[in-house]
Amino acid sequence: MRIALVAFTILVMGVLIVIPLVNVFYQALAGGGGVYWRNLVADADTRHSIYLTLIVAPLAVAANVVFGVAAAWAIARFRFPGRTLLTAFIDLPFAVSPVVVGLFLVLIFGLQGFLGPWLRAHDIKVIFAIPGLVLATAFVTFPVVARELIPVMEAIGADEEVAAVSLGARGWQMFSRVTLPNIKWGLLYGIILCNARAMGEFGAVAVVSGRISGQTDTMPLRVEKLFQEYNMPGAFAVASVLASLAVVTLLVKTGLEWKTRSDLAAAARETARGKT
Repeated sequence: MRIALVAFTILVMGVLIVIPLVNVFYQALAGGGGVYWRNLVADADTRHSIYLTLIVAPLAVAANVVFGVAAAWAIARFRFPGRTLLTAFIDLPFAVSPVVVGLFLVLIFGLQGFLGPWLRAHDIKVIFAIPGLVLATAFVTFPVVARELIPVMEAIGADEEVAAVSLGARGWQMFSRVTLPNIKWGLLYGIILCNARAMGEFGAVAVVSGRISGQTDTMPLRVEKLFQEYNMPGAFAVASVLASLAVVTLLVKTGLEWKTRSDLAAAARETARGKT
């Protein structure tokens, strides 16, 4: 039974993940390295989509790191009215379609939206611009960091932080010297997953971007547009870049998991040695 289950799992993974991934790189490089390079570099719209993705994703990740650490600290360290409701709101983007997220951002920040007249009067452009892309991406991905840190901080407990405060440490000193070193691997793990999700976001970004070539197209939008234009080599070339980012993310994630297990095993050995 064990062999059958393992074989079935490998078969499913191979058909659904490995073969499509290999096919993306095969199709991208089918015309040779020169054609592949030209599809990525010679096309100005494709270059801009890569450049825009490398701007939007880090900004969204930075916003989520700030929010995720603050939310995880509040939920793991304090008991207050509305704590359960706050946890539910953090999970809300997992339940709401990204297209719906993009739609309500348009209804708030669009020219005919709730804040549209004020934004237009102050010459501030959110929809069909980089701020809208960042907002949409950050909203879709903001549970990732918080959800990674909450169980880590609950498992660590507050004893070391309480000891630091009792010894005279201020808030920032306690966070930088006690809290951050304890949660650094969980935080880095959350940043990696958040970045991967941000770079691959399509639905919400498609609504708020207007899909303007050379201006608001990110890499996922560019892949879809090239595919609709029957430019298969170009579509697979951009898709291969996204797939490469996914592979790198997987390798880093595996390395972090190995490092975390090693640290836990070392801590367990130290504890056992201390008891003996």
